[in-house]
Parts: sequence; structure tokens; C-alpha cells
Amino acid sequence: MKNKLKYFLLIILLVFSSIASQSQTVKQWVEYNGFEGPGKGKSIVFVCGDEEYRSEEGLPMLAQILAKRYGFSCTVLFSSDPKTGEIDPLNLSNINGLEHLAKADLLVIFTRFRELPDSQMKYIDEYIKAGKPVVGLRTATHAFNYKMNKNSPYAKYDFRSKVNGWEDGFGRQILGETWISHHGNHTKEGTRGVVNGIEQNKKNPILNGVSDIWAPTDVYTVRDLGNANVLIYGQSSSGMTPESPINLKKSIMPVAWTKSYTGSNGVIGRVFSTTMGASIDLLNEDLRRLIVNGCFWAIGMEMQIPVKADVDFISDYNPKMFGYGLFKKGMFPSNFELK
Repeated sequence: MKNKLKYFLLIILLVFSSIASQSQTVKQWVEYNGFEGPGKGKSIVFVCGDEEYRSEEGLPMLAQILAKRYGFSCTVLFSSDPKTGEIDPLNLSNINGLEHLAKADLLVIFTRFRELPDSQMKYIDEYIKAGKPVVGLRTATHAFNYKMNKNSPYAKYDFRSKVNGWEDGFGRQILGETWISHHGNHTKEGTRGVVNGIEQNKKNPILNGVSDIWAPTDVYTVRDLGNANVLIYGQSSSGMTPESPINLKKSIMPVAWTKSYTGSNGVIGRVFSTTMGASIDLLNEDLRRLIVNGCFWAIGMEMQIPVKADVDFISDYNPKMFGYGLFKKGMFPSNFELK
């Protein structure tokens, strides 16, 4: 009997050892090596992590375009289960690989209400202190929410921060705005983009090839953006199709703009922000083009923005409709590798 028990325990131990070994070898992020193009030698880090808008689908697709068509080396990081490595947007406290920011030329962030451990958050903070460029999409306006560790040195990033000089946190201080409210009727009204004619007349290169934007996500409320340059205004569409009429009872709001911030070292960092960008929004070609152009500009490569950037998908792209917690289960970073 004792020998059988020992044998059984040995089998259990081997099984758990195998599972632990497999979890340690699971890739924690996906990398797309830069091909030939104007971005060769430049590195972009994409940070996904929201429960509703499928950033884990949209950002790998954008990274593929920037790597394959324009030569940037792109790394995509995900909110994940630290035990298994499975992508888990509902995990608010784990994004592996943020150390890649130490050598990044651009951060593209699409997170919502994250509270990362100090050991991870320090890499974002060091990046911001260095005054390096940032592109923020949709819920990045409320990227962080400190509920558990309010004494963290990084609690100032909270979307409702009251810290002097960091009022309303990362969203307001770096991107231009924090979370205020849904201006449009969420899940019932979309966003019709209206190009700012003043910026268009100035031949702002970020608007190259951009004219027809409609997104199924609704317009966010945005307050005074100060010295920011508004590129696209958003009108609420009375319906969830591109053909839906405009709700003329609602005012327009900025939905894409550029601004700058100053790092603690005195370096001025460029910022491109848009309150659009859900994975399903990115089926719109001109919105993809706007974001790709914004990445070029943020890095300081505006003179190399194509007249009409090729933003065709590199691999199959079939995004899910947005909705809280409706992400595809059982996905790992390796699922987004180019075949």
C-alpha cells in the first residue's frame, strides 16, 4: 500500500512539474522584427490591457502593419494570467515585458483601469520621465486606477489623481484628457469623424490619406485640450452603421489630437491621442491610416509619412464586437505570431 501511495504521489508531482515547466516556457509577448522600410532600426512597444474594446486583437494587427510594411520592430505586451501566460484582459495587475520600454522609441498604449505592481510600473514611469513619445488609444485616457496600493509612488498615474502636477493622472497630464463620460449613447451610437479643415489646409501629414472615418464606438466627452491640435472631431451617429444619420442634437467633440508633454529631464515628448481605436473600429481603413501616421509623427518621422499609407491587413483580421469581458478565451501571445 505504501509503495502504491508513493507511486501515486510521484505521478502527481511529475504532472505538476510538467505544467509548471510549460507555463515558464510560454511566450509572454509577441515580437515582429522590422522588415525593410523607413522605420528600420526603430522600436515600438504596444501595451494592451482593457476589458471591453479588444485591444489584444487590435494592437497586434497595427504592429504587424508597422513592422511588415514600414520596417519598425514591434513588441506587443498583454494583460495576462501570471501562472499560465494566457491573455486575460480581466487581470488588472499583470503585464509582462514592460522592460522593453527601456529601449523603445515609441509607446502605444491601450489599457483601462490597470493597477500594476511597482516592479512593472517603474518601466512606464521611467519612459515618461525621459520625455519619450506616446500614442494613446480609446481607454488610455483612463489607463490606470489605483485602488489597492494608494501609497504607491505611481498612484499619481490614477485617472482621478489629486497629486499636484498630476491632476487626473496619466490621461490628462500626458494624453490630454482623462475619463469624463460617454458623450454618445454607448452601444447605440457610433462616431462619424470630421477632419479639422484648418489642420488639413496646413497639410498636416498625419491627415495624409484620411477622409472617411466611422467607428462603432461612441464619442467620449472631452474638455478643453489647451494647446493641443485637434485633427478629427467626432459626431454621434444615430445608429451603429456607417450609413446612420448624425445626431444633430449632440455637439461635436475632439476624437483625435496631438500635443506634447515635458519629461522630468526637460525633454519634450510628442503625443498622439484618439478616443477611437477598439478592435472593431480598426476595420475602418482611414482610422488605421490615421493611427499609423500618428506613430510616424510621434517618433519625429513626419517627413516620411506616405501620401497614402498602405494599411492593408497582414494576416486575417476578424475582430469581435466590443463588450465587457467578451474577449476570446484560451489565447496566448503566440497565437498572434506571423505564420
